[in-house]
Amino acid sequence: MKIAVNTSAISYNDDLDLSGFELLGDVKFFGEISREELFALCADRDALIVNKVEVDEALLSACPSLKYVGTFATGYNVVDIEACRRHGVTVCNAPDYSTHSVSQHVFALLLNFYGKVSEYTASVAAGDWIRSKTFCYFPFPTTELYGKTFGIHGYGNIGKSVAKIAEAFGANVVISTRTPPQDCPYKLVDFEEMLRVSDIVSLHCPLNEKTAKIINARTLSLMKKTAVLINTARGGLVDEAALAEALNGGKIAGACLDTVSVEPMLPDNPLFDAKNCLITPHVGWVPQETRQRLVGIVMGNLRAYIDGKPRNVVS
Repeated sequence: MKIAVNTSAISYNDDLDLSGFELLGDVKFFGEISREELFALCADRDALIVNKVEVDEALLSACPSLKYVGTFATGYNVVDIEACRRHGVTVCNAPDYSTHSVSQHVFALLLNFYGKVSEYTASVAAGDWIRSKTFCYFPFPTTELYGKTFGIHGYGNIGKSVAKIAEAFGANVVISTRTPPQDCPYKLVDFEEMLRVSDIVSLHCPLNEKTAKIINARTLSLMKKTAVLINTARGGLVDEAALAEALNGGKIAGACLDTVSVEPMLPDNPLFDAKNCLITPHVGWVPQETRQRLVGIVMGNLRAYIDGKPRNVVS
């Protein structure tokens, strides 16, 4: 099998072991290239493994040998599923690889927001503690997570993991989700009720037509003024102009975001300079262990396809 593997979006300074692909066939690894270069590279390839590379009708038409597309991601919005079906191309994704790291990042953001860790470390670095007249100074108010109501929208693997961690901190967990789960140990409420009662709202649902801009001016108005919004899922879940207005107007207390609607972030994104808004550049999935796990899942998917037993098939 002839395979093309895009490494630019997953590997940094060659920190991943990708040798397993070479056991599956004739492999060409590639980084950032133009669409024309991509078409030429894939012209004779049977399988293409991508992350942020768009797979559309034009690519499939130019590369008639392609029979398999794998994604270095759980989401597959960069792949035109209908076009792949028309061309008889199997598409497989990589679920569940980032559960631990994304859950960890949720609380890294929240604890930084509640504990003002960045502000205090910057203050110490500036010499404020050395100049302090008392053993402790606290110009930046901090907040306990214990006893807060922690609302989670979406109860897949990441939502379940976040719920367990929140419970370990002593928070009261409430869940809203499209399909009510069986044997859920937490209180189930509808989405709007979750917004009303929660001190923290964490989004863990997919982005689709029903969830696009699920956080908007109306739903933000339901939240407590002391509430914090966390989004480590997809930027498109949030109406960014409405969120910026809510933050700047004190309608909610803060937001902790690891993703925005257009990435890299555009200079005119209204959240760039919004008040009480912590933003990281979509790094919840990037620990080396997490990305190596991702590679293992993707290689396993391709191996299963070659063996005639495809898994994690989305089309």
